Amino acid sequence: MDQFELTRLARQGDSDAFYNLICEHKEQMYKIAYSYFRNNQDALEAIQEVTYRAYNNIHKLKQPQYFKTWLLRILINYCIDENKRKKKIAVLPDTVIAGQEEDIDSKLEINHAIEKLNPNYKSIIILKYFEDLTINDIASVMEKPAGTIKTWLNRALKELRMILREEEFDDGDAGRKAAARTEN
Repeated sequence: MDQFELTRLARQGDSDAFYNLICEHKEQMYKIAYSYFRNNQDALEAIQEVTYRAYNNIHKLKQPQYFKTWLLRILINYCIDENKRKKKIAVLPDTVIAGQEEDIDSKLEINHAIEKLNPNYKSIIILKYFEDLTINDIASVMEKPAGTIKTWLNRALKELRMILREEEFDDGDAGRKAAARTEN
């Protein structure tokens, strides 16, 4: 049975069809939630809450072919709201290969820089570069025009470059200050 048919059945109250839909998307939901919370328990709690919300509101889904984007939009909104509520700093998952220290440092710097972005920019970066969604898919998830997503992506990348340059300068400056202290 295809996703369109499962969604149609789920909208009519078929809980087995809804379960099958959630199972199809659970890994992607987990990756996204984990990238916001960097915590297994919070990610699983987010999936549970989003599944509950989606189940209670599936009748509001107007176009069954957009179930995935609708579900991911609920998840992202939940993650952003929960992070605001908890005032947590979200860290993106480390996809680090052991033994590559330079790679580890650069990934940590990038993750740290992404933490500093506003929630919309952060969501676009996560969806584009960690979930490999297209601009049109991101536009659907975030309910914004594709042009807006392109603009935000461009701004997010510029802001990331600026943050990374500032951190590089700060690290270099700190190193010079430490060296000067040891000389005295």
